[in-house]
Amino acid sequence: MTRRRLVTALLVVAVVALVALPLLLDGGSAEYAGTDGQAAAAIEESGYRPWFESVFSPSSQEVESGLFALQAALGGGVLGYVLGRLRGRRQAERSREDGRP
Repeated sequence: MTRRRLVTALLVVAVVALVALPLLLDGGSAEYAGTDGQAAAAIEESGYRPWFESVFSPSSQEVESGLFALQAALGGGVLGYVLGRLRGRRQAERSREDGRP
């Protein structure tokens, strides 16, 4: 086994351990809640009342899905552009080395 493969294998094992160990050590007893929910609960406990009601209140799942789709589309576009540019450069360098125009 070469050194490069050993380092790659150790890095993969380390990443898997970083993900799996906290879940295994916890034993499923922790309640994973986001800070948005905790902040909303703290505000409601303080007795705050909003000044006005929203005119339009979109479903949070619709907005979340739309933002995720937009992020995926932008990421895919950037990745495709970069890979296309790199391939084009490589082909241009090869054609120059071969003496083709």
